[in-house]
Amino acid sequence: MKEKAISENHLYRKAYVGGRRAVSRTVAVYVLKDRRREALRKANPKKTVINRVGISASKKIGGAVERNRAKRVIREAYRQTDTGIGIKKGYLVVIAAREAAATEKMQSVLRDLQYCMKKLDMLMPEAESAGENNA
Repeated sequence: MKEKAISENHLYRKAYVGGRRAVSRTVAVYVLKDRRREALRKANPKKTVINRVGISASKKIGGAVERNRAKRVIREAYRQTDTGIGIKKGYLVVIAAREAAATEKMQSVLRDLQYCMKKLDMLMPEAESAGENNA
């Protein structure tokens, strides 16, 4: 299921101010329980709960090319984490790129994102224990 993007500035601010935070070298992740999750579930054709995800990259990262690359890599890391391990649903998830995200490889960003999600207890519990048995 494709995630819904956060498009309103006030939702970013709510996640920054009131959400739980985990920071790594390449990303900072803010998570806040979505108060509109039931309304979004009813509007969803599959009637499933989804996350609203926002990715931000400031001008500190570099020019437009570097910012877009960082956002593209983070978006793919989020997608791989969601399909591979599984991420809990019904949250506002804001992922802020840090300066190292523009130059790091995809695997490094993926590892940092999974570390932050695990620290915030956002990974699915049954998939998390199955992943530990395979390692």
